[in-house]
Amino acid sequence: MGGDDARLRAVVALAQAMAAAHTPRGSWRAAALGACEALGGSFAALSVWERGRGELRVLVNAGERAEGEEEFPEAEAYPVHQFPEITEFLHERWAGGGEPDAWVETADGSAEAVPGGGAALREYGSGYGRERVAALRRRGRGCCVVAPIVLHGRAWGELYVARPVGSPVFGRADADFATVLAAVVAAGISQTERLEEVRKLAFSDPLTGLANRRAVDVRLDEAVERHRADGAVVSLVVCDLNGLKQVNDTHGHAVGDRLLERFGSVLSRCGAMLPGALAARLGGDEFCLLAVGPEVDDVVRVATELCERAGELELGDGVACGIASTGDPIGPVVSARRLFRLADAAQYRAKAARSVKPVVAGRDDEVIRLADAPPRSPHDRRHLRGSRP
Repeated sequence: MGGDDARLRAVVALAQAMAAAHTPRGSWRAAALGACEALGGSFAALSVWERGRGELRVLVNAGERAEGEEEFPEAEAYPVHQFPEITEFLHERWAGGGEPDAWVETADGSAEAVPGGGAALREYGSGYGRERVAALRRRGRGCCVVAPIVLHGRAWGELYVARPVGSPVFGRADADFATVLAAVVAAGISQTERLEEVRKLAFSDPLTGLANRRAVDVRLDEAVERHRADGAVVSLVVCDLNGLKQVNDTHGHAVGDRLLERFGSVLSRCGAMLPGALAARLGGDEFCLLAVGPEVDDVVRVATELCERAGELELGDGVACGIASTGDPIGPVVSARRLFRLADAAQYRAKAARSVKPVVAGRDDEVIRLADAPPRSPHDRRHLRGSRP
């Protein structure tokens, strides 16, 4: 019972560690480390099968990594034809019901699947396991246990745990236990994916797919703190899509929504010219770009192209665009609210002047006056609302 109790505790610890993770990477790492400890391994990896690319991509390497192995590799992927069991053998094994079983590979080339032994693997061809054996030898490992991860009835990827040369070889009981661990990992991954979807919905605009106001608030606060700490240039471009009300009144809201989507695509495309920029819809016909790092002249150039592209849209009447950047003489920026008010004032001035180019705070004294002056009425300067961050 002692061994069973220890394995039960390991299963519980693995599930708890994955549940406590706050990010996908944290969840992957918890899965690999938990499985490695539970199976008495020295190294573990979690990989996902990317069907569109035909690759088995490594998400995390945990434990005693060999030379060249990164914890979270950016580009460690293997063509699935080198590991055909993930696409053919495993699928055939569980297609009739039940869960796929784990198996063991050793550096000397022997394999034991569960159930059925090594013959079950070998009946599908001598290529199965060859790449894994070569990898074991290349990295100084003596054996590994491979457990398929199944999510929503489909192969999602695999859990891989290895031991060094000289350590006891994994046995049939270890492979059985690895199958159980893979099921726990699958449940954890499913939970992580649901949480990520919730987070995505919380920080994205459902119509355009851009970031939303909440995401901008968070990112802008962080950007201003960075500016105050190391002087990083923070630039905010605020846009108001002209003519949306007329489109809605004339053609209906469905057509108006298409205009918003089209402009959102233009904004995303232009924003991509500024490394790391965040493109967002603030609500209604208001959009913005937030850039941290690029020089202000680069931001102005991109915003100018944005205005030109918006003017070429089939519907609407272009866009009014205002820019505020710490790279211009706009005075101290000690809060996100200050930068937003300046960008709003510049956008307000661009709209009033029907400018086809962006208005830049710090290059237009009237913008600074507008941003600093209190509104004359509840309807005046609607873009300078105190509710801005």
